[in-house]
Amino acid sequence: MRLPGTMRVNHLGHLEIGGCDTVELARQFGTPLYVLDEALIRRQCRKYREAFVRHGLRGEVIYAGKALLNKAVCRIIAQEGLSLDVVSGGELYTAIAAGFPPERIYFHGNNKSEEELRQGLDCGVHRFVVDSLYELHLLNNLAAEAGKVAGVYLRITPGVEAHTHTYIRTGQRDSKFGFDLVGSVALEATKQALALPHINLVGFHCHIGSQIFDVESFKVATEVMLDFAASVWRETGFALRELDLGGGMGIRHVASDRPLEPEQFVAALADAVRTGVRRHGLPEPKILIEPGRSIVGEAGTTLYTVGAIKDVPGIRTYVAVDGGMYENPRVALYQAEYTAVVANRVHAPADRVVSVAGKCCESGDMLIWDLRVPELQPGDVLAMLSTGAYTYSMAGNYNRMPRPAMVLVREGQADLIVRRETYADLVRYDVLPERLAAPEHLADQRAIE
Repeated sequence: MRLPGTMRVNHLGHLEIGGCDTVELARQFGTPLYVLDEALIRRQCRKYREAFVRHGLRGEVIYAGKALLNKAVCRIIAQEGLSLDVVSGGELYTAIAAGFPPERIYFHGNNKSEEELRQGLDCGVHRFVVDSLYELHLLNNLAAEAGKVAGVYLRITPGVEAHTHTYIRTGQRDSKFGFDLVGSVALEATKQALALPHINLVGFHCHIGSQIFDVESFKVATEVMLDFAASVWRETGFALRELDLGGGMGIRHVASDRPLEPEQFVAALADAVRTGVRRHGLPEPKILIEPGRSIVGEAGTTLYTVGAIKDVPGIRTYVAVDGGMYENPRVALYQAEYTAVVANRVHAPADRVVSVAGKCCESGDMLIWDLRVPELQPGDVLAMLSTGAYTYSMAGNYNRMPRPAMVLVREGQADLIVRRETYADLVRYDVLPERLAAPEHLADQRAIE
């Protein structure tokens, strides 16, 4: 089995990440536990930046914060010279609280509230990615009130369908995101943006989906976007200065996955951009991309402790762990696939096939179907691989489960970067109306009768 990043098996037969024994991490911090390989995150950031330099692209790499965002991740991304995209007031607040430079923040979202737009203007975010005419005019009015001019991209729906799960395809026509190219919708939005005094339209944005392995989808989207830019230039005289081609690059979750390397992705984009601008006689715009999953996905591992084991003769063996859909809903939501190893016995013969179940009160709370492992015992530590993206960021408190802790590991050092929630945290924001707050012995006996 291929182990990503700094993973290795130590002399005890235990899985190590960043020089830290995962069995010891489970003992020290408890499980479920999110473990982040800092060195791998930094390596992926550098691969993207270096690819831009190699291919002579004038551009910018923007980390897609929705994949995984907390203060520590913000600091790493900032140190590696990447910009950051946020999609909510909460993500923006986290970035600013971490000291992330607002002039390197791009604000996405298909329904930003007035409060969120004000927040972005007050913080001085670099670009707003506008998704609707409603937002465009609201932003113009708020910028006028603030005495500012907002830098804007219009999000365009290019009509390119990536080969991925329906819920994570965003570039096809039938999407909640962006301005459609059909029927001159996008062109009309462009004209309105150019006419508004407190909007500075600098470019266009698109995003065709997530967990994509096929570079051709990105090349087609680039061609479509440059075709549109050329038509806008002819119609309005607006010359595209910046083109944000989004993200969506896939990672390896299971052995059959064949993800693109950053070098392959950037090389294909460089070729598509230069072909397009030559064909239309356009000036070459600044190119931006938004990798998220491909930066943090394989850097994340979730540690679980094995509990109950149920054998259904002739059908399957269920192995229950102390996590589940509350801390990783992707399997239930997208039918996402993962693999795992037994962290305390990595090299033991994998002669059993089991299905890993979560502890939520749902039949669909499954984490891995048909995983080949050694014979398991309660107390074994299971390490599920490639969980860095869209696990913590999508986690909740279903069944009143406290969300797990997160540690950052590097060169033998493990640092807590997200504390484990407690039961007290779960009731912190509960409010009892006065009429329900009477002592139990004063309960209304009529209700019992």
